[in-house]
Formats: sequence, structure tokens, C-alpha cells
Amino acid sequence: MNSVGRYRDCLLAGIALGAFALDATARAADLRLPVKAPYLQPVFDWTGFYIGGHTGYGRGSSTAVLADPAAIATDSRFSGVIGGVQAGYNWRLPSGLLLGVEADLTFPNYLPSNSIVALLGTARSEAVEKWDYFGTARGRIGYTSGPWLAYATGGLAWAGERFINTPAIGSEEKHIGHRLGWAAGAGVEYGFAPHWSVRLEYLYSQFEKANVLFPSGTQYASTLDFQQLRIGLNRKIDWPAPPTWTSKADLTDPESKRWEIHGQTTYLPQGYPAFRALYTGPNSLTPAPQAQATWSNSLFLNMRLWEGGEVYFNPELLQGFGLNDTVGVAGFPSGEAQKSNFPYPHYNTSRLFLRQTFGFGGEQEELGSGPYQLGGKVDVSRLTLQAGKFAVLDIFDGNAYAKDTRKDFINWSMWAPGAFDYSADKVGLTYGATAEFNQKQWALRSGYFLMQSVSNSNSFDSKVLERGTYVLELETRYQLFSQAGKLRTIAWFNSANSGSYRETLNNPALNLDIAQTRTGRIKYGYVVNLEQALAEDLGIFGRWSWNDGKTEIMAFTDIDASLSLGASIKGTKWGRPDDVIGIGGAINSLSRDHRDFIAAGGLGILIGDGALNYRRERILETYYAYVLNKAITLTADYQLVTNPAYNADRGPVHIFSGRLHGEF
Repeated sequence: MNSVGRYRDCLLAGIALGAFALDATARAADLRLPVKAPYLQPVFDWTGFYIGGHTGYGRGSSTAVLADPAAIATDSRFSGVIGGVQAGYNWRLPSGLLLGVEADLTFPNYLPSNSIVALLGTARSEAVEKWDYFGTARGRIGYTSGPWLAYATGGLAWAGERFINTPAIGSEEKHIGHRLGWAAGAGVEYGFAPHWSVRLEYLYSQFEKANVLFPSGTQYASTLDFQQLRIGLNRKIDWPAPPTWTSKADLTDPESKRWEIHGQTTYLPQGYPAFRALYTGPNSLTPAPQAQATWSNSLFLNMRLWEGGEVYFNPELLQGFGLNDTVGVAGFPSGEAQKSNFPYPHYNTSRLFLRQTFGFGGEQEELGSGPYQLGGKVDVSRLTLQAGKFAVLDIFDGNAYAKDTRKDFINWSMWAPGAFDYSADKVGLTYGATAEFNQKQWALRSGYFLMQSVSNSNSFDSKVLERGTYVLELETRYQLFSQAGKLRTIAWFNSANSGSYRETLNNPALNLDIAQTRTGRIKYGYVVNLEQALAEDLGIFGRWSWNDGKTEIMAFTDIDASLSLGASIKGTKWGRPDDVIGIGGAINSLSRDHRDFIAAGGLGILIGDGALNYRRERILETYYAYVLNKAITLTADYQLVTNPAYNADRGPVHIFSGRLHGEF
């Protein structure tokens, strides 16, 4: 399988970290009273093992030469946000001198342009060099003064790269290469809690020359150096320790009430056997057997700033491929399959936002601690404002039974309203601001989000407010036969630079290129979302979503109307109260304009078989989530997709998935 080869070279438990420094509490003494001895904070113990992560900015340079046999050369610069992990050991001498060793891995972010080292071409060839990761193994020497450490570092460096040549005649040629080098730098680190420290570090790496000979005879050579300025967060590990010693702090204990740390990892392989297909197009599932996998690793660093003020930071490492590079089915079978497919981990600051809550007094309720919520009591009557980078569905379209692709249903038509074309880049995120007014029996939410500059892109339109997604949601809470239920109704519209299906069809000279009809247009729709508990261990849910279907999909998927229904059953009756069985189904459809465009050979974001024998796309999904312990859950999932991409000439497709999910 292709997925085995892609993961063979990469063994990591992907954690990307950022850091926030905490203020110490000031104390004052009344000079007219007897003065007690001041509290002395224990000096940070630097000796021991530690693990951590970093994020920052990287900038590199390269001189590349391509010969086929005529030679062409270029000097290139590349840069972007980076992230990675590190681990090491420190030994502090009584004099304050510190000696240590550290190894790290650093990855590019998810934007393709940030990982391109060099790109050059001739009439016969086009070659591109991409970096996948940089690693170092270094010594450290420094001096400590209480919780402060200043240090210098240096040692071995290595780089993992891909070299790709596209000849004018023939197939694409690939070469995976590694090169060695050296690294040197310096930094400052501060221990702000008994087991936690934050650092600022500069690192420079220079690598040996690469020489690649492709099968076609084309030769490629390049130099490479790379600079990093990064902030890191480390957690000291009390190991080894005497057998009688008992840790007073959990590994994830922030040792402060001002901030929390959560994390998750999800590995999701899936595949299908061969299926019937009368023909195959550019955006079709291949009818041959296929298997792929995705792997996501996340940290959630949440901090209280002031009364009601909070900041949330969610760095992630994302890796893997969706089936057929995430095309071929409108209700795509994996919510973990990013549209940007990554053979190696790529870093992303998935969320970074500020939240301010204003309480109006009266009755209070407890908000549980979680990845996107600091735990604590708040007024039931409150106004919550949020601004920054996050996903539209972080705020809207909540559902207790079908919402989280890392825990419950994974089909796009099941965990989300399929016809809600909300603003999102290729990994499902955007920038925006929301307001929520909460009462005991209802809540009203509204939001504005930046819109992509064009369909299915990572860039956003600079015409703020003129372009964007506008959302309004009313949530009502009620009791039905003493069981809790919620009804959410959403109205939304997009103002976007988008193309028209009908205008494209009406002009044969455009050759189905919908991009040539793009201009400012409005797209609108609505969602009705229901969740209802029937018993303590049984709940049902349903969603109905619709959009006008006249203009191209901007971000989500090729669905103009969708109905999903399902149930969630806990394993209480068979002695597994934490296990969950989920079963549900979805029916998706296209508008007349949209289906005519696809039938004529047009391509959507996810679908396009070159022809179309139109039928509604029907999906059945069922899963069993087996809880091993509080931290780890194993899930088996089956999906039956009938009329994939609305085409009765293809399928049905039987898709089998597994899911390993860990969290803290």
C-alpha cells in the first residue's frame, strides 16, 4: 500500500507546542506590623530529562543547478512558520554551569509554498526541491541563575527532502534524499513552574551539497542552509527516581490555576475493496482497491489573562492522505482527511484566539475543562465574544452525538451539515469574530468570517466585510418526557468571488472553466439541527441543510441539500458504559444547475467523473468505539456509499476504517 511507504520513514508522536509566561504574584508587607519571613519560591531544578515542543519562523537559502544537459541555475529564498518537538537531558553543576544534550525535529507549515526550497525548469524538465523536516542532535552549555538559563548549543544536523522532476515527455520522477550538516545557536530559558520552562532560541544549520541523478538523465544539485528563531515550551520529567519516590504532579499538570494543557493524537486508516465503475474521471474514486491513513497530533494551551479574558492556542502536526487525495465522494468518508495531503508531518497553528466573557450576575453554571474551554464557574446569563483563528463549526452547529470526527462519526455528511458552505481553508480553518448571548433556555450566536479569495484555497479575500461568511444561530433547550433536547436553527450567507454554474454552461467558449465567470456573488442557506436524549444511554440526532446551489462551492463540499439521521447508544446494557455504538445515514443532493455542470464534465471541489447518471448520494455509517481506558479509545467504522458523487454508474463502495484516539 502507498500509505505504508509514506509512513515508513517517519516515526513520531507529533506534538507541537507554544508557550505562555505566567506572572508571579506580588506581595506587600505592612511595615507597622511584625514582618514574617518572606515566602521563597524553590529554585528551578535544571537537572533531569525533559520533553517539549517549539514553534517559530524559519528562513533558508539555496543555490540550485538543473542540467538536462543544458544547465540553468537559480538562487532561492524560502521562509515560513515552523513547528516541532524536542527532548533532552540537563546536568547542572554546583557552580551553576549547565551541560546538556538535546535532539529535535522541525517541520514546515501546511502551506505548500513554504516547503519549496527551489524551483527551476527548462524546455525539457521542471525540477522542484521540497524540505520535509530538519533535525539536530546537539550539546548545550550554559549558566544558570535561579530560574534563568543562558546557553550556547551546537552539533549535528540533518535534512529530509524530496526532489521531483517533471520531464516534458514521460512520467514524473521522484527522489527522496537526506543530507548531513551542522547546527549552532544560542538561547535563553526561564523556569516558571516547578516542572515547566519557556525558551527563546536561535539556530543556524548548514548542510552538505545535494547531487541527484534522475532516471531520465537529468541532473540536479543544490546547497542548503536554514535559520530558525523559535519559542519553546519544555516539561521536566522526574525520571529516573528512587523506587520509593512518588510524583506529586501529573505529567500534564500545569502547576497553576491560570492555564491548562490538553492534547490528542488520532490515527485513522481506511480503505475499500474494488467496486463497479463504468468510467472514471479526474475527481473520481479509483475503482481499484485502495487504502490510506491520516495522523493528527494536537496540543491545546489555554490561559486566563484577566477576569473573563482567555487566550487559546492550538498547535498541530498533520500528516497523511485521504482516499484518492480527498476527492470522489461528496459526503467524504473521513473528517480527518485534509484537502492538503501531507506525506510527512506539517505544522499548523490551527487555532489562536482571544475570548472575553461578560457575566450579568444571577445563577451560575460549571463549564467543564476541555480543549477549547477553560474550566470554571460562569454566570448563566452572559455575553461571550471571540476573535482570532478557529473553525466556524467550533462555535456553530454543536451536537452531542455527531460532531467530533476523532470520537464519533467520521463521514462529512454525518458530523457536519453537508450543505453549509462555511468559510475555511484547505484544513478547515478561518479567521473571524463571534458573539454569543446565553440564557438558561436558549442562546443566540452570530459571527463574521473571512472568505477565501477563490474556491478551495488557502488565501483569504482582502475585502473585509464586503466578502465573507455571515452566520446567525438560535439554540433552544427543552425537556421532552424528562429528557434533554436541543434545537439549533442556522441562517447563513456568503459574499464571495465565485463562479456561476449556469453562466459557465451557457457559454461553450469557456470550455467548462468556471473560474472565468468569477465575480462578486451571494450564496445563502440554512441548517436545522436536532439532538434529543431518549434515555441516559440513548440519544438521537438529525440535520437538514440547504443552499441555493447556483454558485461554485467555496470551501466545504459539493452538496446543495442534505438530510442526516442517527442514533448513539452507550454500552451500559452489556457492561461497557463508556463504549458507544453509532448508526446513522445521510442523503445528499445537488441543485439543477450544479448537477448539469457536473454532467457536462465540470469539476467540483470533491467530485467530477466526467459524466453523470444522476442519483442522490446515499450513505450509511456505523461504528463501535471501544474505550480501553480514560485516555485511549479504539474504533471500528463501516460506511456504505451508494451512488458516490451522485453517479449511479459507479459503486456502491464499502469503506472500512479504524481509529486509534488518545487524549489527555
